[in-house]
Amino acid sequence: MSTWCACAGVPATRVVRPEARPAMQQLARSRVACRATAKEGELTTGVVFEPFTAVQSELAVVERAATSESYARVDFHPECEAAINEQINIEYNVSYVYHSLYAYFSRDNVALPGVAAFFKKARHPACSVLESVEERGHAELLMDYQNLRGGKVKLQSIMMPEMEFSNPEKGEALYAFELALSLEKLNFQKLRALHEVAEKHGDSQMCDFVEGALLADQAAAVKEFAEFVSQLRRVGTGLGVFEFDRQIAAKA
Repeated sequence: MSTWCACAGVPATRVVRPEARPAMQQLARSRVACRATAKEGELTTGVVFEPFTAVQSELAVVERAATSESYARVDFHPECEAAINEQINIEYNVSYVYHSLYAYFSRDNVALPGVAAFFKKARHPACSVLESVEERGHAELLMDYQNLRGGKVKLQSIMMPEMEFSNPEKGEALYAFELALSLEKLNFQKLRALHEVAEKHGDSQMCDFVEGALLADQAAAVKEFAEFVSQLRRVGTGLGVFEFDRQIAAKA
């Protein structure tokens, strides 16, 4: 512990016993730490996030929004919005071509009902049941996403497709599936371009949508059409096509 002593004319001094020195040193260190903490407290309140302060700028945007504008739109770049509308148009154009193939193979003088049904129906990427016109389903999926992000769907004109697919060398079926394979590969490239627009603007949510809901299904479609082209190149233009039509009817 400690004692105090004083002599005549000499100020009192504190005498610390040896066994008490460690405690005194610890007390000194604590006082230094407290002073450091006090200085830090002058720089920060200790609050990590102040929601009512942070939200003021976004609240002002919502309050100013007109009834014709989306209330849900957040960090959605106009170029992303425009790219989605362009992809919707691409999907509808491909769908129109497939409808023309459906109509062609349904003719009585062509009579390949399995191929006709295949071009009319395909797997929708968001469900396991058969849906009429896969590409139209893709367009509707993009339209739903556009509305989800607060964009505006703008439908554009689509081109009138060809209606005759007879080919004396390859036959109708092989020519049609080669055309379809080319369209699917082109559509895959367009979806990649759509993903690049989202990536350019740091829109990770849109990147995730394109990858999960569209690109994965499109890659599978490219492989499926490639296999059909390989099979049709083997079977020729006669009885083999008839048998191919029967097999694909089961899938459609």
